[in-house]
Amino acid sequence: MIAPEPLDQTEFQIGEAVAAEGTAARIDVMKLYLFEHCSLCFRVRMTAALKRLPLQEAVVLDDDTETMVGLVGKRQITILVKEDGKPMLESMDMVRYIESRNEPVLVGPERPEIAAWAEDTASKTAPLTWPRYPLLGLPEFATAAALEHYTIRKRKTIGDFAELRANTPRFLDALMPKLEELDRLIERPLAVNGTLSFDDIRVLPLLRSAAVVKTLRFPEKVRGYFEAMMRRIGFRPLPAA
Repeated sequence: MIAPEPLDQTEFQIGEAVAAEGTAARIDVMKLYLFEHCSLCFRVRMTAALKRLPLQEAVVLDDDTETMVGLVGKRQITILVKEDGKPMLESMDMVRYIESRNEPVLVGPERPEIAAWAEDTASKTAPLTWPRYPLLGLPEFATAAALEHYTIRKRKTIGDFAELRANTPRFLDALMPKLEELDRLIERPLAVNGTLSFDDIRVLPLLRSAAVVKTLRFPEKVRGYFEAMMRRIGFRPLPAA
């Protein structure tokens, strides 16, 4: 795993080549354009870590729409640029692409109840996590303009951040039944279904996001799974607020 790097002018070369010539310039290592807080980005990062594959990471400022448009023609994160210079946009497609390299590791069974859990839980974590990300000193908010851009963008969707944080107990009450449900579903600390699978890619990023809530206490098996998996892939949890 290669540590995230700041963007510079070379970041625009791939997008310019695609736009100007309709072809993509080859690169040496897969490159992921990401927000540090992004759970979809973390799906890709954890897959590369499990596969022991090099992945160059570039954190994009929240207001840096120019980089995203230059790469894929629209504002979107996550973006994975493959070694052939061609970008990918869907996180699970990226996961499957990385998993196809060398020996597979996500060989365990998938359960529909895990996929349903992940879909239901994402909407319950958002009112807790979105208002806290600006408090964590994350690199995508390194400038005042980037921080303001995020705040305005998300406020339109979810409401006032201070008010949402003040309602943390209510949102935790809504989230805890989902965490208790997951606690009953987890089979082993190092694999939600007993053997690593695509379901782990669905679950761990959501737990990483939820863990930014300082007052949140995971149920016992959920905590054990989260801590063991984060150690396995070599990532520290995000700061909490």
